[in-house]
Amino acid sequence: MSERELSDPITVRLPLDLLAEIEDIAAICERSRSWVLVRALKSFLAAEGREIIELDKARRDVGAGLGVDLDDVIDEVDAIVKGAAA
Repeated sequence: MSERELSDPITVRLPLDLLAEIEDIAAICERSRSWVLVRALKSFLAAEGREIIELDKARRDVGAGLGVDLDDVIDEVDAIVKGAAA
């Protein structure tokens, strides 16, 4: 198994019920609490975290004038639909 580069330790305060669940899962899996937390964070980052990053990029792109006006898109779709119906 390859060694992964790790950060310095961080401190986080958790609600006691959440910590209890983490400890239960760690015990069942015979893993550390850190292992459970890293898996949970990876899952979050793959879903919600990625979406947050993409939305932020889209907002910055629009702010920089890189967006397309919705009315222009609708006009183009209408033209395509009309051409297909003809």
